[in-house]
Amino acid sequence: MKKITVFAIGLCVSIQLSSQVSSELLRRGVRDSIGLPLNMNAIYNRPFLKLNKLPLAIGGYAEANYQYAKENGIGEGHQFQMRRMTLFFSTAIANRFSYLSEIEFEEGTKEINIEFAALDVEFTSLLNLRTGIIMNPIAAFNQNHDGPKWEFVDRPIAATQLLPATFSNVGMGLYGKGNQNDWSYGYEFYLTNGWNDKIIANDENKTFLPAVKENKDRFEESFNGSLLATSKVSLANSKFGEFGLSWMGGVYNKFQDDGFVLDKKRRADVFAIDFNTKISKLQTSIVAEWAWVIVDVPATYTEQFGKKQVGGFVDVVQPIYKGKIFGFENSILNAAMRVEYVDWNKGKFNSTNENISEDIFSITPAISWRPTAETVFRLNYRYQWKTDLLGNPPSKQGAIQIGVSTYF
Repeated sequence: MKKITVFAIGLCVSIQLSSQVSSELLRRGVRDSIGLPLNMNAIYNRPFLKLNKLPLAIGGYAEANYQYAKENGIGEGHQFQMRRMTLFFSTAIANRFSYLSEIEFEEGTKEINIEFAALDVEFTSLLNLRTGIIMNPIAAFNQNHDGPKWEFVDRPIAATQLLPATFSNVGMGLYGKGNQNDWSYGYEFYLTNGWNDKIIANDENKTFLPAVKENKDRFEESFNGSLLATSKVSLANSKFGEFGLSWMGGVYNKFQDDGFVLDKKRRADVFAIDFNTKISKLQTSIVAEWAWVIVDVPATYTEQFGKKQVGGFVDVVQPIYKGKIFGFENSILNAAMRVEYVDWNKGKFNSTNENISEDIFSITPAISWRPTAETVFRLNYRYQWKTDLLGNPPSKQGAIQIGVSTYF
C-alpha cells in the first residue's frame, strides 16, 4: 500500500512538473500540418495534455447549462442539465501510425458512446488509411461538433433531428489532403456497417434518421449485410473559406433472411453541403449547412412517413469586444445569431394535393464570452415555431439558456 501511495504521489508530481497544457493544435503527420485546417482535421485539431515521456496525449471537454423553456405557455420550470462530457486519447504508435479514440458520456452517463476509435496509417499526404470506429463525414458538424467551438447551447436541429449527429460506425476507408498556394483540398471515402430499419420503425412514428443510433449492434455486425458508403470532398481558400460536398447512402431494410427474399432493397441517401468563412475586415464568422434526405418508404406506410426531407442552419458570430474582462487579458465578447429550418416531410397528400407540413423554424440570438480560446460562457434565447403534419397553427416555444463549455 505504501508503494502504491508513493507511486501515486510521484505520478501527480510528475504530471504537475513535466506535463504541459497547450492550446496549440495536436498535429499528426503531414496530413494535418499542410495547408489550411479543414473540418476533416477536427478530430486531431484539439488541445491535448501531453506528458514528456509518455506516448499518450489526452484531452476532453464538458458542457453544462441552465434552461427555462415554455411551449405554448406551458413548461417544466427551471432545469439544470449536464449535457455531456467527452474524453479523447491519441498516440503515435510508430512513424506514420496514429490512433485516436473519443468516448462521450451524455446526460450524466445516461448514454455512453464510443464516437471514434480508429487507427490512421499515412502512406502519403494524399493517401491515408483509416480503420475502426469512424465518424461518418456527412456535412461538417458531425465531425466538428465539440461544444467549446460553438456559441450556442443546443446543437443544430438539422444536425441532431434530421441527420444523426455524431453518427459513427465500424468500417474502413481512405482520406487525403493537399494544398496549392492559397488553396487546400481534401477527400474522404469510407465503407461502414449500414443503416437499419429504425429509420421508419421508431418511436417518433415518422421517417427519422437519428433513430439508427439506437441499434448498438451496428458496432459488431451489419443489420442487413449491406454496407453504408460515405464520401466527402472539401475545398478551402485562405480568403474565401471552406466549402464541402458530402453523400451518405445505403440499403436500410432487411430484404432477405437465410436466403429468402423478404422485400426489395430500400435505400436511404443523404446529400449535404457545408460552408464556413471569416470576413477578415470585421472578423465575422459564418457557418452554414444544408442537407437533403431521400428514403424509399414502403407503399404500405402512411404519408406521415416522409420520402423527402430537407433542412439546415446558418450561424453568424461577430466579435464586439476584445480585451481584458475580469482579469482575463485575451477575452472575446461575441454577439451571435443562429437561424435554422427543418422539413421532415417534403411532399403532398395524395387525397387533397395539399402540402404536408411537419416542419420547424428556429431563431437563436446569443451573447458569448470567451475568457480563453478553450472556454465559452453562453447566454442564448431560443424561439421556435413547430408545425404539425396537417399544417395547424404552429406551436411556439421560447427558451432561455445559460451554459458553459470548456476543453480540459
